[in-house]
Amino acid sequence: MGKIAVLTNDLQRDLVHKNQERLDAVTKATPGYAGFLDEMRKRGHHVVHLQLINLPDDPNAELYEGRLPVQKGTEGAAIMPEFLADTDLVIEKNKDSGFYETDLHERLQALGVDTVVVTGMQSQICVQTTAADAFFRGYNIYVPGDCVVSAREADKQRALDWMAGYCATVTDSAEILRLIDTEGHLPRKVIKTP
Repeated sequence: MGKIAVLTNDLQRDLVHKNQERLDAVTKATPGYAGFLDEMRKRGHHVVHLQLINLPDDPNAELYEGRLPVQKGTEGAAIMPEFLADTDLVIEKNKDSGFYETDLHERLQALGVDTVVVTGMQSQICVQTTAADAFFRGYNIYVPGDCVVSAREADKQRALDWMAGYCATVTDSAEILRLIDTEGHLPRKVIKTP
Protein backbone atom coordinates (compact mmCIF):
# COMPACT_ATOMS: atom_id res chain seq x y z
CA MET A 1 0.00 0.00 0.00
CA GLY A 2 1.38 3.38 -1.02
CA LYS A 3 1.54 6.62 0.85
CA ILE A 4 -0.68 9.68 0.71
CA ALA A 5 0.37 13.23 -0.20
CA VAL A 6 -1.73 16.36 0.15
CA LEU A 7 -1.13 18.73 -2.75
CA THR A 8 -1.95 22.39 -2.19
CA ASN A 9 -2.33 24.87 -5.03
CA ASP A 10 -1.53 28.58 -5.05
CA LEU A 11 -1.72 29.45 -1.35
CA GLN A 12 0.32 32.57 -2.06
CA ARG A 13 -0.26 36.16 -1.00
CA ASP A 14 -0.44 37.68 -4.49
CA LEU A 15 -2.98 35.10 -5.64
CA VAL A 16 -5.14 35.07 -2.51
CA HIS A 17 -5.21 38.86 -2.23
CA LYS A 18 -6.08 39.42 -5.91
CA ASN A 19 -9.63 40.37 -4.98
CA GLN A 20 -11.97 40.43 -2.01
CA GLU A 21 -13.86 37.32 -3.15
CA ARG A 22 -10.72 35.20 -3.13
CA LEU A 23 -9.57 36.62 0.18
CA ASP A 24 -12.96 35.98 1.79
CA ALA A 25 -13.08 32.39 0.50
CA VAL A 26 -9.58 31.59 1.75
CA THR A 27 -10.14 33.34 5.09
CA LYS A 28 -13.33 31.32 5.65
CA ALA A 29 -11.62 28.01 4.77
CA THR A 30 -8.31 28.63 6.58
CA PRO A 31 -9.06 27.29 10.10
CA GLY A 32 -10.40 23.95 8.89
CA TYR A 33 -7.97 23.72 5.97
CA ALA A 34 -4.86 24.44 8.06
CA GLY A 35 -6.17 22.03 10.70
CA PHE A 36 -6.57 19.30 8.06
CA LEU A 37 -2.99 19.80 6.89
CA ASP A 38 -1.81 19.50 10.51
CA GLU A 39 -3.81 16.30 10.99
CA MET A 40 -2.34 14.78 7.84
CA ARG A 41 1.17 15.67 9.00
CA LYS A 42 0.47 14.09 12.41
CA ARG A 43 -0.52 10.88 10.62
CA GLY A 44 2.80 10.87 8.77
CA HIS A 45 1.56 11.94 5.35
CA HIS A 46 3.35 14.34 3.04
CA VAL A 47 2.21 17.91 2.31
CA VAL A 48 3.41 19.30 -1.00
CA HIS A 49 2.77 22.96 -1.86
CA LEU A 50 2.51 23.72 -5.56
CA GLN A 51 3.84 27.25 -5.87
CA LEU A 52 2.92 29.17 -9.00
CA ILE A 53 5.82 31.24 -10.33
CA ASN A 54 4.98 33.40 -13.34
CA LEU A 55 7.66 33.60 -15.97
CA PRO A 56 8.30 37.12 -17.30
CA ASP A 57 8.01 35.92 -20.92
CA ASP A 58 4.75 33.96 -20.47
CA PRO A 59 2.26 35.58 -22.86
CA ASN A 60 -0.67 34.00 -20.97
CA ALA A 61 0.30 35.19 -17.49
CA GLU A 62 -2.36 37.49 -16.07
CA LEU A 63 -1.21 40.95 -15.03
CA TYR A 64 -2.63 42.42 -11.82
CA GLU A 65 -3.06 46.17 -12.23
CA GLY A 66 -0.22 46.25 -14.76
CA ARG A 67 2.25 44.10 -12.80
CA LEU A 68 3.19 40.45 -13.04
CA PRO A 69 2.27 38.71 -9.75
CA VAL A 70 4.00 35.74 -8.08
CA GLN A 71 7.46 36.32 -9.46
CA LYS A 72 10.26 34.12 -8.15
CA GLY A 73 11.75 35.35 -4.89
CA THR A 74 9.04 37.90 -4.12
CA GLU A 75 7.04 38.07 -0.90
CA GLY A 76 3.85 37.72 -2.92
CA ALA A 77 5.00 34.38 -4.34
CA ALA A 78 5.76 32.79 -0.96
CA ILE A 79 3.46 30.10 0.45
CA MET A 80 1.32 31.70 3.16
CA PRO A 81 2.74 30.80 6.59
CA GLU A 82 -0.55 29.58 8.07
CA PHE A 83 -0.42 26.63 5.65
CA LEU A 84 3.32 25.90 5.70
CA ALA A 85 5.34 23.64 8.01
CA ASP A 86 9.08 22.96 8.03
CA THR A 87 8.53 19.36 6.90
CA ASP A 88 6.52 20.31 3.81
CA LEU A 89 7.84 20.20 0.26
CA VAL A 90 7.46 23.18 -2.08
CA ILE A 91 7.50 22.55 -5.83
CA GLU A 92 7.46 25.41 -8.28
CA LYS A 93 5.11 25.30 -11.24
CA ASN A 94 4.70 27.75 -14.09
CA LYS A 95 1.23 26.68 -15.23
CA ASP A 96 -2.03 25.66 -13.58
CA SER A 97 -1.36 21.93 -13.16
CA GLY A 98 1.25 20.91 -10.62
CA PHE A 99 2.33 18.12 -12.98
CA TYR A 100 2.91 20.23 -16.10
CA GLU A 101 6.65 20.46 -16.81
CA THR A 102 7.60 19.85 -13.16
CA ASP A 103 9.21 16.93 -11.34
CA LEU A 104 6.16 16.42 -9.11
CA HIS A 105 5.41 12.92 -10.42
CA GLU A 106 9.01 11.78 -9.97
CA ARG A 107 9.18 13.23 -6.46
CA LEU A 108 5.90 11.56 -5.45
CA GLN A 109 7.06 8.25 -6.88
CA ALA A 110 10.33 8.49 -4.95
CA LEU A 111 8.27 8.96 -1.77
CA GLY A 112 6.09 5.92 -2.57
CA VAL A 113 2.93 8.00 -2.99
CA ASP A 114 -0.02 6.41 -4.81
CA THR A 115 -2.84 8.62 -3.45
CA VAL A 116 -3.06 12.39 -3.69
CA VAL A 117 -5.46 14.70 -1.89
CA VAL A 118 -5.76 17.76 -4.13
CA THR A 119 -6.56 21.05 -2.39
CA GLY A 120 -6.16 24.79 -2.82
CA MET A 121 -7.23 27.56 -5.12
CA GLN A 122 -8.95 27.91 -7.55
CA SER A 123 -11.13 24.81 -7.72
CA GLN A 124 -12.01 25.17 -11.40
CA ILE A 125 -8.47 25.89 -12.57
CA CYS A 126 -5.42 24.64 -10.67
CA VAL A 127 -7.21 22.08 -8.50
CA GLN A 128 -9.12 20.61 -11.43
CA THR A 129 -6.15 20.45 -13.82
CA THR A 130 -3.86 18.99 -11.15
CA ALA A 131 -6.47 16.33 -10.31
CA ALA A 132 -6.90 15.41 -13.98
CA ASP A 133 -3.13 15.19 -14.52
CA ALA A 134 -2.81 13.01 -11.40
CA PHE A 135 -5.50 10.73 -12.83
CA PHE A 136 -3.61 10.46 -16.13
CA ARG A 137 -0.60 9.24 -14.12
CA GLY A 138 -2.55 6.57 -12.25
CA TYR A 139 -2.96 8.17 -8.84
CA ASN A 140 -5.91 7.59 -6.54
CA ILE A 141 -7.38 11.07 -6.07
CA TYR A 142 -9.40 12.66 -3.27
CA VAL A 143 -10.65 16.25 -3.19
CA PRO A 144 -11.97 17.62 0.12
CA GLY A 145 -14.62 20.18 -0.74
CA ASP A 146 -13.89 22.17 2.41
CA CYS A 147 -10.20 22.55 1.45
CA VAL A 148 -10.70 23.97 -2.04
CA VAL A 149 -11.75 27.53 -2.77
CA SER A 150 -12.83 29.69 -5.66
CA ALA A 151 -13.71 33.35 -5.87
CA ARG A 152 -17.21 32.29 -6.99
CA GLU A 153 -19.06 29.45 -5.25
CA ALA A 154 -20.67 28.37 -8.53
CA ASP A 155 -17.20 27.81 -10.06
CA LYS A 156 -16.19 25.71 -7.08
CA GLN A 157 -19.31 23.56 -7.22
CA ARG A 158 -19.02 23.05 -10.97
CA ALA A 159 -15.41 21.89 -10.57
CA LEU A 160 -16.26 19.54 -7.68
CA ASP A 161 -19.09 18.02 -9.73
CA TRP A 162 -16.80 17.54 -12.72
CA MET A 163 -14.03 15.89 -10.66
CA ALA A 164 -16.53 13.65 -8.82
CA GLY A 165 -17.99 12.53 -12.14
CA TYR A 166 -14.61 11.85 -13.69
CA CYS A 167 -11.46 11.30 -11.68
CA ALA A 168 -11.75 11.92 -7.94
CA THR A 169 -13.55 10.99 -4.79
CA VAL A 170 -15.02 14.28 -3.59
CA THR A 171 -15.86 14.39 0.11
CA ASP A 172 -14.85 16.54 3.09
CA SER A 173 -11.66 16.59 5.13
CA ALA A 174 -13.29 14.95 8.17
CA GLU A 175 -14.32 11.94 6.06
CA ILE A 176 -10.80 11.64 4.63
CA LEU A 177 -9.35 11.55 8.14
CA ARG A 178 -12.00 9.06 9.25
CA LEU A 179 -11.22 6.74 6.33
CA ILE A 180 -7.49 6.90 7.01
CA ASP A 181 -8.07 6.16 10.71
CA THR A 182 -10.53 3.30 10.17
CA GLU A 183 -9.37 1.77 6.88
CA GLY A 184 -5.67 2.61 7.07
CA HIS A 185 -5.83 4.06 3.54
CA LEU A 186 -8.11 5.91 1.15
CA PRO A 187 -10.06 3.44 -1.01
CA ARG A 188 -9.65 3.87 -4.75
CA LYS A 189 -12.57 5.35 -6.69
CA VAL A 190 -14.27 2.91 -8.99
CA ILE A 191 -14.42 4.69 -12.33
CA LYS A 192 -17.71 4.28 -14.19
CA THR A 193 -18.55 6.43 -17.16
CA PRO A 194 -22.11 6.66 -18.54
